[in-house]
Parts: sequence; C-alpha cells; structure tokens
Amino acid sequence: MTGPLLFTVRIQQKLTLAEDIIGLTLVSPDGSLLPEFEAGAHIDIHLANGMVRQYSLCNSPAQRDHYQLGILLDPLSRGGSLAIHQTLQAGDTLTISAPRNLFPLQPSPRYRLFAGGIGITPILAMAESLQRQRQDFELHYCARSRSRAAFVDRLQTSAFASRVQLHFDDDPTTAPLDAPALLANPDSSHLYVCGPEGFIRHLTETAKSCLWATTQVHYEQFSAPVTNHEALSNRHAFELQLASSGQIIPVSADQSAAQALIAAGVPVAISCEQGICGSCLTAVIDGEPDHQDYFQTEAEKATNNRFTPCCSRAKSRRLVLDI
Repeated sequence: MTGPLLFTVRIQQKLTLAEDIIGLTLVSPDGSLLPEFEAGAHIDIHLANGMVRQYSLCNSPAQRDHYQLGILLDPLSRGGSLAIHQTLQAGDTLTISAPRNLFPLQPSPRYRLFAGGIGITPILAMAESLQRQRQDFELHYCARSRSRAAFVDRLQTSAFASRVQLHFDDDPTTAPLDAPALLANPDSSHLYVCGPEGFIRHLTETAKSCLWATTQVHYEQFSAPVTNHEALSNRHAFELQLASSGQIIPVSADQSAAQALIAAGVPVAISCEQGICGSCLTAVIDGEPDHQDYFQTEAEKATNNRFTPCCSRAKSRRLVLDI
C-alpha cells in the first residue's frame, strides 16, 4: 500500500479568520501551478512532529496558483491543529499530499448546501464552483457565534451572496435554522452537509423524515463520533494474514490493525486515524471485519471485502488481506 503523491509548498500567508480559526494560503515555492482539484477535495498536511492531518480546500477550483485552508484549533487537539496554530508561520514550507476528493458534487439540477462551523471550508469551494458553472444552489451557514464564523465577509461580498443565509445563535439579525421547513420539499435537489457530528445528524435525520432519498444526501465530518467506551472494553485480539506471503501478524486488544501492520514492516497509508478519510482502506479476501469506520456506506460494509485498519477490527479470528 502506498500513500498519495507528496510535494512541498510554502505558506504565503497566515491570517486570523475568526476566534480559534486561522487561514493558510499555500503556494508552490517556484510559483508554478498547483495540482488540479475539485470542490470538496482535501489535502493531507505532514507536520514536523510526524502527524498527518487533513484539511479541505476552500478556494475556487479555478484558482490553481494557491490553495486556501481554514483550520480550527480543536480544543481536544492531539497536537495537529495546535502545532499549526502555534508553530507555523508565513514563509515556512510544508509537505502536503495531492488533493483527494471523498466529498464530490454529484450532477443535480439544484443543490442545497449546509455548513456548521469550520464545515464551511468544503462548502465554500462548492459554492464557488457552482456559481462558476451557473448552477442553482442555496447555502446555509450556521455557527454558535458570529465571532466564531470564518469567511463571513467573503460570503457576503461574493458573486453568490444572494444565495447565502447566515444562522448565528448570538445574532438576532440572522434567522434560526429551520431545517424541517428548508428540507420539506426534496424535489430533485442534492443535499450537502459538513460540520460537527450533531449538526450533520440533525440535517440528515431531518432529510430522512422529509423523505429525501439516501442517494440525494451527502455529508462529511471532520472527526469521529464520541468513542463507545463499552465497545473499547470488549475488544479482543485477532490475526491478520498477508495473502502474498502467508505471514501472520497478531493484533493485540490494545493495538490497532494499522499499528500491528506497521510494526511488522508493512506500509500503511494512514491520515485521519479515525476511519473518516479512507486513506488506509484495505482489501479483505477472507474473514469478517468489525467495521468501525465512517467512510464506507452500510452497503459497502456489508460486502466485507474492504476494511480500515486504522480503527476497524475483526469479528472472525483472522482476516486475510490482499497484501
């Protein structure tokens, strides 16, 4: 297994966008164009402390002279966003991956975009792309406070400003989000949602109650739901077998499958380490995985032919991997 293409960029600008949110503008050191990307795409940032973190690109895909990121300082940061906020400065160089898109826009006559907090980043790129393509869409941006909402000025001065509705809890000049009313008529629209887990759950459950088809609803979350501690306490050891060599790799109860593979010298492309991004998705030839990821659909999980070793485990005693 190999990871995505890596290359170097320079931080051209670092700005404070809102409370606990910074913006980074990344450019090629030699001024050349950066790799193409589509709205919804993200890049992996490889930090000096060895961590790899994913961030959505929020500039227009038509702008290849730079990449723009909005990065929230996570109060539960394990060292990723904290390092970016405190140590990175304009002029520094970074190693990043080529853009990958796990949240693409699907063809539709109309789009409804909903962003909660820092979830505005991929949604903003979608709005830029849809506006350029003269597509019909509306954008709803929700935040607890106007002071914690990034890119508000950009939204209000954009070519699509008339399509934007702001919903800030502490601002009486903005209307509260009425999801049932906004989603009452699914017609042939596609719904895109990005933000915290509770925000996504509220929108997707409302869409379901309003009879939206599952194929019309798309979402991306930046962190996994709260850990199920009972499930953690019930974890058991299992084995991985490499189909190419027959090598057996034990995975202890307190170890992830990815950690066991790496310790055995098997390269694994990991990024989020929470089962969100799909970077480490690995083919399974035999055995039954215990799927703990949020990347695959339920139908994909039911086939049991791929699993995410960063977080998923095994229901069977052994998984045979196509490695």
